Amino acid sequence: DQVNELFGVVPDFDLNIITQAQTLETITSRVLAGVSAVIDSERPDALVVQGDTTTCFAAGLAAFYRKIPLIHLEAGLRTGNRDNPFPEELNRRLTAQLAMLHLAPTSTAKANLLKDGIAENDIVVTGNTVIDALLHVSGRNSASDNPELEGIFDKPTILVTAHRRESWGEPMAQTARAIARLAARFPNINFLLPAHLNPAVRDVLLPPLVGLENVRITEPLDYRDFVSAMRDCMLVLTDSGGVQEEAPTFGKPVLVLRDTTERPEAVTAGTARLIGTDEDRIVDAVVELLLDAGAYRKMAHSVNPYGDGLAAQRSVHAIEHFFGLGERPLEFDGMASNALQPAAIQSRLAARLVPAAAAAARARTLDRLVN
Repeated sequence: DQVNELFGVVPDFDLNIITQAQTLETITSRVLAGVSAVIDSERPDALVVQGDTTTCFAAGLAAFYRKIPLIHLEAGLRTGNRDNPFPEELNRRLTAQLAMLHLAPTSTAKANLLKDGIAENDIVVTGNTVIDALLHVSGRNSASDNPELEGIFDKPTILVTAHRRESWGEPMAQTARAIARLAARFPNINFLLPAHLNPAVRDVLLPPLVGLENVRITEPLDYRDFVSAMRDCMLVLTDSGGVQEEAPTFGKPVLVLRDTTERPEAVTAGTARLIGTDEDRIVDAVVELLLDAGAYRKMAHSVNPYGDGLAAQRSVHAIEHFFGLGERPLEFDGMASNALQPAAIQSRLAARLVPAAAAAARARTLDRLVN
């Protein structure tokens, strides 16, 4: 709800799928039934799903059953390991088989889709809309007034997030012990940990850290506050896919608490490093960046291969092209060396998205439809 409020989105439908101790089977069945009912009542021309959650896959299945064209945003992410991340890897593979238009964030994602047998004409590289959202919020972002964050950034701060299902249990316990060791070794550095609400995370991750003077455990941060935290921290420890994409925009090194990632572009660019969940390995990786200024600088360069803030516009143009309302947009080329660009530059980039003739043709077609 807070994200909808932040971006001025007012949903027309609420599927109300959340239940106590819900299972993946429960989510799948409730989303499938709920989205099917909306399709039956609204009779849409297409259904757009984003990402790789169970909600995404189940909604896509509903569209397939109702013979509604499915458009997949953030298509083509792969680790190559069916069970890691679980269940996201299989969700996105299955969604690719259901979709008719694939909006891939990067050329690597496009290559994955081509390997899966998806026709090149059905793929458009757009960049990722998560960067659009980040730039939108950071452009008007000021200091947070969240009392849980008061004074945290008076010292250098490491931002920590952990929630992935495949890390539950001992892997997450090792992460917690590593943070406790680092906090003891570096008392002049703060550790900010917005705790996931899932008891499977909290019951393992928090006990070793509660009461440590330089570890700040908070409730989950709203998006605006989390953007502030990424901007103001010195380093990010995370198992989140989205954070791997967002933090490089601010030039913050990202140590990824996973053994595989569906976002290899940041690893290739040098802004992220896979370190897994082994306690000693986590400690060693953080210590290196804290004590070796050269190693830190090497990762802390503001190169973001995931987008330039124009993914939403490219996606709209691609959908228009899908319906015969214009030509294909120019694709994202992965060359956004610094996504924090002034509005004027963004405007000039937007003007290049669609050739002038295509823009005119689209305008004429839309005019005919309206009039």
